[in-house]
Amino acid sequence: MEYEQGKNPAETNWEGYVDWRGKPAVRRRHGGFLAASFVLVVEVMENLAYLANASNLVLYLLDYMHFSPSRSSNTVTNFMGTAFLLALVGGFLSDAFFTTFQIYLSSAFVEFVGLIILTLQAHLRSLQPPRCGSANPTEPCREPGTGQAAMLYIGLYLVAAGVGGIKGSLPTHGAEQFDESMPKGRIQRSTFFNYFVFCLSCGGLIAVTFVVWLEDNKGWQWGFFISTLSILLSIPVFLAGSAFYRNRIPDGSPFTTILKVFIAAIINCCMTKSSSNAVSSMVVSPACASEKIKGDEGKNKETDTLEIQTESIKFLNKAVENKPVYAALECTIKEVEEVKVVMKILPIFASAIILNCCLAQLSTFSVQQAATMDTKLGSLKLPPASLPVFPILIIMVLAPVYDHLIIPFVRRITRTETGISHLQRIGTGLALSIIAMGAAALVEIKRKRIATQTGILDSSNPLPITFLWVAFQYALLGSADLFTLAGMLEFFFTEAPSSMRSLATSLSWASLAVGYYLSSVIISIVNDATGGSNHRPWLSGSNINHYHLERFYWLLCILSALNFVNYLFWARKYKYRSTGSRT
Repeated sequence: MEYEQGKNPAETNWEGYVDWRGKPAVRRRHGGFLAASFVLVVEVMENLAYLANASNLVLYLLDYMHFSPSRSSNTVTNFMGTAFLLALVGGFLSDAFFTTFQIYLSSAFVEFVGLIILTLQAHLRSLQPPRCGSANPTEPCREPGTGQAAMLYIGLYLVAAGVGGIKGSLPTHGAEQFDESMPKGRIQRSTFFNYFVFCLSCGGLIAVTFVVWLEDNKGWQWGFFISTLSILLSIPVFLAGSAFYRNRIPDGSPFTTILKVFIAAIINCCMTKSSSNAVSSMVVSPACASEKIKGDEGKNKETDTLEIQTESIKFLNKAVENKPVYAALECTIKEVEEVKVVMKILPIFASAIILNCCLAQLSTFSVQQAATMDTKLGSLKLPPASLPVFPILIIMVLAPVYDHLIIPFVRRITRTETGISHLQRIGTGLALSIIAMGAAALVEIKRKRIATQTGILDSSNPLPITFLWVAFQYALLGSADLFTLAGMLEFFFTEAPSSMRSLATSLSWASLAVGYYLSSVIISIVNDATGGSNHRPWLSGSNINHYHLERFYWLLCILSALNFVNYLFWARKYKYRSTGSRT
């Protein structure tokens, strides 16, 4: 490659990055907001393909596959949980062996195959269980046979694998297009994360309105077809930005570094220190010294606080105290500090799990609640699965307002680069989740009271109460999701070591996964604990009007409040590492 005359290649190339052909990425040609804009467009299409089915899937399982409400809810939460949990796999592969560019393309293809399978099953009646009462009106509805169920689950979990790979690679791919060594690049990166959530919501808006309407009125095969077409078209759109992307070179498995540091620390801790070891513990190991020399030579121009040994989590410092027994266990200060960062962000990750457990209800019980209510809006009858339009619209309004009005205003007051810190943003979302679950419990009490007063607890007729009451919990949880998700994506990306960024960013999605799984676990525990010889379980049966859903929502409200207190403890202790993150 020819370089500008009189300029060092290091000044014209992005160190550690390549273009789509594997050649060094060039400054002024690769990266920037133009490259990231392709990622934003792709996110609209990708989330449309995913959310179009996830938001309405519980009704498909109820009406077409004849699952019970509880089994439908658990199937949806397990599907969504698996999709987000597999983001860790996508993030790991992006950090260790492949570029985020390669992971996105392969994951999109896997999701495309899964959607084709689901489209075929929804289109062909022979691949579905018989319709209720088709042979005998008094015969109960039959669930799918072994082959039909296998096809359903293969399709669903291929989609989950594809979604996981995309979620684990796409946000990082976009965020890596910005120069974090400059204030302008960091501000643009923050804007990117805000608009990433905005574009995620744009895809969701189309999914829960137009596509859900197609599913309910024209057939589920049309909904699956639109999703299939959307993910297919996202591939050429993503490839159109190839000439502008800078792709970070994988650094090898981050788990190897983590494991090595822990083993070295344990071995050194167990070793009996001789007098010579006591002296050697006061100086850095040869590896650390050589690393310091390299740093002094200016090999890496970006400021990296990981070169300095800290006193936090002192146990890990033992990994560099003595000369290792095996050369493979030789650790540097930087490696030890990287592992410390990972350990410090894990409590923040864990604090978002309960919020996501609450969000899981929006795709299950909240949809079933709305299905029993009056879903007319004037002369227009809306499908219950379109309820997520409320939090989506709130996110689409708040995201640009937050980025262009609120943050610049707060920056002038606080005189900090971020204005509102990442942890403050996450905390705001967690506080909103407490209010949301309290509101959800009150609305369910009102819905049940009207069902009892009108005497239609066991009727399939809609209750004389508008479904807009359920919109309160959607709106509040949607606002909570905006603050928490965007905050977590940026927090994990900026705080994590550069060699672990895809994996760390995937923690945002993994918290969703654990939240969805926890929802299923809590439902099972609640039913086991409340169901006795003389008592009906809170969340069991085919009629949601007989559920004690309001008690379940109060339980989640209490858990959210306890979780918020736990979050405040860890957030107050956390010390920011990255430039521009400090308050």
